[in-house]
Amino acid sequence: MSARIPTEIIFLREDEAPTLQGRLAAAIVRAVLESRARAGTRLPSSRSLAAALGISRMTVTLVYQELVSQGYLETLPRSGIAVAATVPHRRLRTSGVRLGVGRPPDWGVWLSDHQMPRRVIRKPANWRDFRYPFIYGQADPTLFDHNAWRDCARRALGTRDFADLAADRYGADDPLLIDYICSNTLPRRGIHARPEEVLVTLGAQNALFLATELLARADRLAVTEEPGYPDFAETLRRAQSPTTFLLVDHGGLNPADLPEKTSLVIVTPSHHIPTGSTMPLDRRRDLIARAAAQDFLIIEDDYDFEMSYLAPPAPALKSLDQDGRVVYIGSFSKSLFPGLRIGYMVGPAELIAQARALRSIMLRHPPSHLQRITAYFLALGHYDAHIVRLRQTLKARRATLERALSQTSLQIAGAPSSGGSSIWVRLPGNTDSAELAERLRQQSLLIEPGAVFFETPPDPCPYFRLGYGSISEKDIAAGIALIERATLTGKASSAPLI
Repeated sequence: MSARIPTEIIFLREDEAPTLQGRLAAAIVRAVLESRARAGTRLPSSRSLAAALGISRMTVTLVYQELVSQGYLETLPRSGIAVAATVPHRRLRTSGVRLGVGRPPDWGVWLSDHQMPRRVIRKPANWRDFRYPFIYGQADPTLFDHNAWRDCARRALGTRDFADLAADRYGADDPLLIDYICSNTLPRRGIHARPEEVLVTLGAQNALFLATELLARADRLAVTEEPGYPDFAETLRRAQSPTTFLLVDHGGLNPADLPEKTSLVIVTPSHHIPTGSTMPLDRRRDLIARAAAQDFLIIEDDYDFEMSYLAPPAPALKSLDQDGRVVYIGSFSKSLFPGLRIGYMVGPAELIAQARALRSIMLRHPPSHLQRITAYFLALGHYDAHIVRLRQTLKARRATLERALSQTSLQIAGAPSSGGSSIWVRLPGNTDSAELAERLRQQSLLIEPGAVFFETPPDPCPYFRLGYGSISEKDIAAGIALIERATLTGKASSAPLI
């Protein structure tokens, strides 16, 4: 008699798939691979397996048919279902013999020229489990149109598009997405660019890395904001670029403070990170004029411009640039969801060609199907509808947050005048935001301590960022009250959560 896979080793796991059929398929594949079953090994009959698992026989039959089509199983005449000879990903047997008798490599020596980043914004992986997640940059799934995204994914993965998306584009980007960026996204910021002046990137982070890698050098002085986005400092540090950190004020970075030998300036003029201040138009023009007079370049991170629900966004620096000195960075990941990782960089064709070549060495291009899904989502109007919902919700949350803060000792130290999704807050006295954050975590509340945004943080650092994109409006007031009690008492309140 031929070998048989016992029914007992086929069991369902709730975390393996969202559907019963998916969980059963995973269980059967797991049993085949882990038992290293040979080709021809018979599976339990559909009747016996259904009875053992307490599910319908039809479910088992459908899963068997699906696994036959995938090459895991085969149908034997008058013998039922058996393991196929074409099982994908069959595990290899190991002899158990350990190869090599020398010492392991000294990774400290091998990596001695590469230091881990000093300034990293960290959020707990389980932030959704916290009742009061005042963190920035995470999407609220209740505001996203999943059906629209699913429809765009269906279009992108359909027969008509598949041949195009399955081809190796080398360094090329999706033409539909590039066309939308050039004809719709950039004109909204007053920017006019040709397709050869636009590069799709894995989010704004990838664009920043590419631009800094190409433009920063050990003999070029770079300038960025203090406080500011930590990754500006880290990418410049990696490039071994000498860097000046200029203190910002209510108008962001002041061009009058730039050193004479500045070669590169990295700024967030529309929504400064983290204070939210907006650079006035006269400063923007001054910065552009100084770039021409002193022969330096500017990297503009134009994040969150879509979140302008209180006032129209200020014109992008790039829109004032007549000489091609501004490299513009944007992203759809902030406004849609951070896991998307679709951004773009705009600059002179010569720079974009070099950036494309550098990107090709690293990753060829961002996944074609994600680019096409995003292009459909934009072109079919779903993105604009999403932004309208997002603005309405954030406007209400912002108003609730400001009312709650006005009744506390917490001071708003910075907030985007046009909208945004976070507020920069200062604690009273000598309270340190990192210590406060640690205490508040015990009360299921998250804030973002401010020290990470400074190259030279104050000690103690009384600043922190309050994001309101991920917390429901009904929980904001109770969360702010909890922060206030912890601030005034010097320890997290033991009072019950509201």
